[in-house]
Amino acid sequence: MKGIFSFFEIYFFQRWVMRCLVSLLCGLLYANGASAQKQSDIEQMAIDGYALRFADTTASVRTQNQALLLAQQKNSPADEAICYAYLAMTNRRLLHLKEFTDYAERSFEIAGRINNRRATAYANWAMGLQRSYIDDKAGAIEYMLKAYNLFTTLDEYAYCAKIGADVSYLFSPSSNANVHKYADEALRFAEKSADSESILHARLAVGSYLLDSAATGNPAQWQKAVSFFKETIWQAEQVESAIVSKSNIGIAHINLAVLYMNGPKPIDESAFLANLEKATQIGMHYNLRNIYRSSLGLRGQFFFQKGNFRTAESLFKEGIAYQQTMPYKDNDLLATFFGCLKELAAAEKDYVSYHEYDTYFNKYNKLKYDEATQKIMQNADARFESEKKQALIEQLEKENSLEKKNKFLGYGISSVLLIGLVFMYRSYYYRQRYYQNREDILQQQQTNSELKVQLMEKESLEALAEKLSLERRLLQSQMDPHFIFNLLGNIQSMILQNDRVTSVSYLGKFAKLTRQVLEQSRMEHILLEEEIRTLKNYIDLQQLRLNASFDYNIHVDETISTDISIPPLLLQPFVENAIEHGLKPLAEIRRGLLEIQFHLDTAHDILECTITDNGIGLEESKGNKVNVSHNSLSTGITNERLALMYPNNPFVRLEVRDREEGFGCVVYLAIPII
Repeated sequence: MKGIFSFFEIYFFQRWVMRCLVSLLCGLLYANGASAQKQSDIEQMAIDGYALRFADTTASVRTQNQALLLAQQKNSPADEAICYAYLAMTNRRLLHLKEFTDYAERSFEIAGRINNRRATAYANWAMGLQRSYIDDKAGAIEYMLKAYNLFTTLDEYAYCAKIGADVSYLFSPSSNANVHKYADEALRFAEKSADSESILHARLAVGSYLLDSAATGNPAQWQKAVSFFKETIWQAEQVESAIVSKSNIGIAHINLAVLYMNGPKPIDESAFLANLEKATQIGMHYNLRNIYRSSLGLRGQFFFQKGNFRTAESLFKEGIAYQQTMPYKDNDLLATFFGCLKELAAAEKDYVSYHEYDTYFNKYNKLKYDEATQKIMQNADARFESEKKQALIEQLEKENSLEKKNKFLGYGISSVLLIGLVFMYRSYYYRQRYYQNREDILQQQQTNSELKVQLMEKESLEALAEKLSLERRLLQSQMDPHFIFNLLGNIQSMILQNDRVTSVSYLGKFAKLTRQVLEQSRMEHILLEEEIRTLKNYIDLQQLRLNASFDYNIHVDETISTDISIPPLLLQPFVENAIEHGLKPLAEIRRGLLEIQFHLDTAHDILECTITDNGIGLEESKGNKVNVSHNSLSTGITNERLALMYPNNPFVRLEVRDREEGFGCVVYLAIPII
């Protein structure tokens, strides 16, 4: 009994001493942390350098590096983390992904070692922007919200406004409620800060969702959006000299011009042109290429719609010439301008020019596609490396945390030994056993962390390979070579018969279908109305190919909103099967009929699509096929896609069967609403 009582005496005495020491140290740390939350001269120097990023990039980077060197000389890790964050944001504007990522991670790593909310807020802001740059929306939102909450506790309303606006954009279009929430909060914070730059940034975020509301065709929403942008422009012009991001003023003018162009007819042409002229002046004066090009494109579209082809052609060509003087080529923009010239040539029936523009359009469209593919791979690599580094950082943080706990424990035990030498022997015995246990735990955690990093690397590569393989097979399954060859043969026949108007029309439909398939195959989701337009274009070309041997209709329930999003190119393979293997073999038996119906299951948030034909049916179709893998290919790919996108949704379903009444086949597909 005596030995037991001695043990408990030691244990409770140690706990009391430890609580005293921890309370004292925490108090000191809190006092030091609280005194270092205000803006320093070094941070202001970094802010001044960052403000030069539009006017003089070289001076901007030089000033920020000087601030970083000063922070290192003064041994101020908080200011060092802040300087790295500003350098990261500057390299983001310069499109230097490697430097952007390195600086953001350095800022985050330094901020993680110190108790400074301001540095941590900046570090999370930089990491959020980096994740947004590599298309990791979930990670970007997580980091940005941490920064947003930290700056809120520091009463830094200007930063809260900027970050809140960016968070609003990140939630679009997946969550309209959060888009409105953070944009409105950003505007309230901006008005509290009285910072002109932040107010304009926040108002553009609010204007973005007002612009979307105006697109629904509601006159009241349109008028509200117009009034809001007029007020935004008026406020910005009053304090134009205080606004660093002049491009935001140009964007406000362009958005207002878009509202006039898409508003009630006839449009207010003078207001439309005046806003574009103002945007053009801003773009030329401050060398803002995106503003200048956007204003040229909008004016060209306006004059094209009015039938003033020469002015529209001149503006499109001016945009192309301007872009080609740049040190880099924006292939997406060049493809867009040449596409507009193609439409203009088709409207004038200038087939020679149409062929010339089409050649350039295809060239730059291919380059755009290659760049997009390369960027996807680059972003995937960047995400993997970032996640790997983050795992290593977390492992080091655990090790540092354990090291600090061991230090506190050592101080406590030393105090106990100094106060009571009588308990030295027993205290030494239990301390040694505790250290051994902690060492075993640390080694086990380190081993688990290394295995976790290896598993993450393997799973990331396998997931990426699986996704790329599925995208390749999806693209291959969209365009049947027989369909392409027969269609081009029919168009060639029309041209030989001098039916140029019809042949150009179908050639344009074929080009548009090809572009839609290529573009949509790289998207995660598209609007339902875009999918329906693609299907109509495809079926029209099939009717041309099969000499109009069948009819079709597409019915959408009135309760369904066309802005519902679904996975792209999900229905086209089944429509192709219905036409190729069901309706085409009918010959002289009867006239074919293809029906596509969309129904909304509100109880389970499911969009139901039914594709019905009066063809020869599944059994007879299988008997006629030489190669029966085509149908199973489209069904298999669709099943794989649905399994990847909705792994835990019990209502996802794909069913292919013969009709119970009459002839033909029925395809039923249940898709969760996004």
